[in-house]
Amino acid sequence: MPAAASNKIALFIDGANLYATAKTLGFDIDYKRLLTEFQSRGTLVRAFYYTAIIEDQEYSSIRPLIDWLDYNGYTVVTKATKEFIDASGRRKVKGNMDIELAVDAMELAEHIDQMVLFSGDGDFRSLVEAVQRRGVRVTVISTISSQPPMIADELRRQADVFTDLVQLQSKLGRDPGERSAPREPRQHTPQFLQRATSTIAPRGDDEEFDD
Repeated sequence: MPAAASNKIALFIDGANLYATAKTLGFDIDYKRLLTEFQSRGTLVRAFYYTAIIEDQEYSSIRPLIDWLDYNGYTVVTKATKEFIDASGRRKVKGNMDIELAVDAMELAEHIDQMVLFSGDGDFRSLVEAVQRRGVRVTVISTISSQPPMIADELRRQADVFTDLVQLQSKLGRDPGERSAPREPRQHTPQFLQRATSTIAPRGDDEEFDD
């Protein structure tokens, strides 16, 4: 049996974090090409995509992408964001998907050989370590090509393999002339996509988003 055929892979995509990373590098992710790329590397057991949705909007600008992913091989996990006013009177948005991702990864660990995590969030370091203890090799995809880097140093060190997203641009980037799948809407950025900036700024500096 070819080595690749016995390599069972699961993808865990922190949607907001991947969007912010690709945007920083100046390109859009083509999710159809992303799926094809990892299907070619082994047996793709599951491809999870995690994102929060603003709860009180009748129509979310990210909905076309979520629907496309759901019909085209991804397991989409969403959660409504919650808005609240903190002690100092600031309006904050809560929509952290870390727990959902971690639970799915731990449940799937015994069924896979490789976990591919698309995130630079340092909060995932302990999850990566726990999955590794179950014999799973972990690849983390983010970038150090930006200033400052989009990946937390502790997560990069913990991973078995770190791949810079910029190295995958030719394989995962969207052809500007192609319309194979909806793209992450740019107006989607202001609120919960700021979640991704938590890896490059101290948590106390994040005025808009709360974990």
